[in-house]
Parts: sequence; C-alpha cells; structure tokens
Amino acid sequence: MEQTLTAWLLPTLTLLAGIAIGFVVARLLPSAAPNRTQRQLDEMQERFDTYQREVVTHFNTTASLVKKLTQSYTEVQEHLSDGANRLALDEITRQRLLAALHADEQPTPRERLTPPKSSEAPKDYAPKVPNAPGMLDETFGLKK
Repeated sequence: MEQTLTAWLLPTLTLLAGIAIGFVVARLLPSAAPNRTQRQLDEMQERFDTYQREVVTHFNTTASLVKKLTQSYTEVQEHLSDGANRLALDEITRQRLLAALHADEQPTPRERLTPPKSSEAPKDYAPKVPNAPGMLDETFGLKK
C-alpha cells in the first residue's frame, strides 16, 4: 500500500509544484511583453511622425522652389522684352521679336474631336441587305 501511495504521491506533488512554478512565472513574465510591445508601438509612432514631417518639409520646399522658378522665368521674359524694345533696329523687327516672345505665353488651341455623325448606338451584328439571309440563317455566307 505504501508503494502505491508513493507512486501516486510523488507525481501528484511534482504536478502541483509544476503548476505553482508555472503560475509564478506566468505572473512575472507578462509584464515584460506589454512593455516591449508598447515600446515597439512608440517607436513606430515616432518613425511615422518623423516621416510625416519630412513629407511636409519636402512639399513646402518644392513649392518654394517652383515659386522661385516662376519668378526667374518672369524676370527672364521681362529682360528679353526690354532687350527687344531697346535693341531692335526698326519697328517691324521689334514687333516680330515681341510676338515670338509672347507666343509661348499663349496656350495653343487643342484639336477637338468631331462628334459622331449619327447618334445611333453601334450594332453588335453585321448589317444585312433587305431580303438577304441574316447571320443566323443556315445558308448565310454560302454560295448558291
């Protein structure tokens, strides 16, 4: 009887000790996982915020550079116009230079597509001559 009691008691005590150790370990370790997850989440949020700031800075810089480019283009146009007015030998040359200079400013008219001549919807079958067999006729396309 003592041997069967020992045979059952030892595994039972081992099982209880394992459950107790597992419970203690489970209580201590979960506190590390949320901290690590929260830290990773904070790092990802910081990277995202940094990225957003970089995007805003990039587009602000681009807008500023395009504005400078437009101003430079305007200054070059004015310089060329002044040069044409001052340096042209006669009125005809001056007019041709100014016309060529301002031709770039005016948008060229685009070709427009012509509307279809008929507003009838396209057919999904071959047109047929009156009194001729249709495509579904057994004799269609056969020579007599």
